[in-house]
Amino acid sequence: MAQISVADKEVTVKIVYYGPGMSGKTTNLLYIHQRIMSKNLTDMVSIATEGDRTLYFDFLPLETDIIPGFKAKFQLYTVPGQVQYNATRKLVLQGADGVVFVADSQWSRQKDNVDSFTNLKENLLEEGVKLSDIPYILEYNKRDLADAARPEYMEYLLNREEFKVPSFEAVATEGKGVFEVLNYITRMVVAKILKDIKK
Repeated sequence: MAQISVADKEVTVKIVYYGPGMSGKTTNLLYIHQRIMSKNLTDMVSIATEGDRTLYFDFLPLETDIIPGFKAKFQLYTVPGQVQYNATRKLVLQGADGVVFVADSQWSRQKDNVDSFTNLKENLLEEGVKLSDIPYILEYNKRDLADAARPEYMEYLLNREEFKVPSFEAVATEGKGVFEVLNYITRMVVAKILKDIKK
């Protein structure tokens, strides 16, 4: 849940990139960090194993003036994709204001996508939150690979909730779709915050 300080005119927002191991969550954050030129951009914190997989989380703080009258701090996190680190996934997911589910487009990874998406919903429910209660979008990453599943098939697997959410095709290693995804989830989260502030 966004932290709002009326006295300091500051809002802190948490966006979590979720998905199976090696789907491209960390690659998204690395690309964003490398491309954004800002005096307010601090170092990216990343904890990885020898196999270059995120063990705990990546954390990338950004500051913008996207919310009128407030300084907005966006904290971008990724969760570990490995099943054995589910406790860490739950911890990182706590208090999320928005979620980007990064799916691996390879045919061989479709079951992993579905399992991870189911895990996302289960972990949120344990916190008393339904996925439909928070802004979330889907990123179909690795669209450049020869064995990429058709987007329609991935939509069938992952985007059949009560309401369909926006989905984006991406090649995170090349930056394709990365900022489109970030901009869209940011707009969704800000819209919800502004709506909540007016209540």
